[in-house]
Amino acid sequence: MAGTLILEAIVVLLALPVVAVVNSTGLTWASGLYICVLALLMILGAGVQGKPWAMKYNLALQVATILGFFIDISLGVIGVLFGAVWLYIVYLRKDISERIARGLLPGQRD
Repeated sequence: MAGTLILEAIVVLLALPVVAVVNSTGLTWASGLYICVLALLMILGAGVQGKPWAMKYNLALQVATILGFFIDISLGVIGVLFGAVWLYIVYLRKDISERIARGLLPGQRD
């Protein structure tokens, strides 16, 4: 999950030149600050993935990224794409937890 956050932070920072060129108003201080703070929170979040509240933090960052539609459509699209990745990660965590509980993982077999 930390790697996914770092990758997402890089992609979000790569949205800066896109917003500057594609957006009709260009890159404003508000949009630049929003993108940079969001990327910084993602980088900092990569360091807390061992905490019990980490997944809630990750999903909250996804909501903030999807709300980037109000800044620029390209940031919102990034949020939707990575939102799908995070939903898949949530599914995988649930599936693995269920398999552990039932003893179906290869390391649990005799």
